[in-house]
Amino acid sequence: MQIANSAISLNVDDVPASAAFLTSHFGFREDMSADGFVSLAHPDGPQVIFLRRGLELLPEGFRDERAAGLILVFTVADLPGEHERLRAAGVPVTMEPREEPWGERLFQVTDPNGVIIELVDWITTPGADEPADNHQ
Repeated sequence: MQIANSAISLNVDDVPASAAFLTSHFGFREDMSADGFVSLAHPDGPQVIFLRRGLELLPEGFRDERAAGLILVFTVADLPGEHERLRAAGVPVTMEPREEPWGERLFQVTDPNGVIIELVDWITTPGADEPADNHQ
């Protein structure tokens, strides 16, 4: 199988609020939209789609589900810089920066619909060419 592209689709109550959060703070741009739907693109990341809960195009048993129990993760080159940039923009940080024993550094913000967005970078050992882990 050859995958030509990837996307993450999330059901939310307020599609414009989540779309504005990613476009304003994370460099996404609107690729297409309709009533209850927006598709966002980013030159360095996956396509993110927001669907309004209750849409008929969703399977009947899942129409009222909302994005929960997931974390949208972006690996970044300058984690401290991103933390400062988002703080300066007034984005509430819901998990302060922390460092995990396996070399992952991270912090989290939450969009207006409760979607958790985690920014991550990896600590490298001196002289190493690769991150401590290729987890993304």
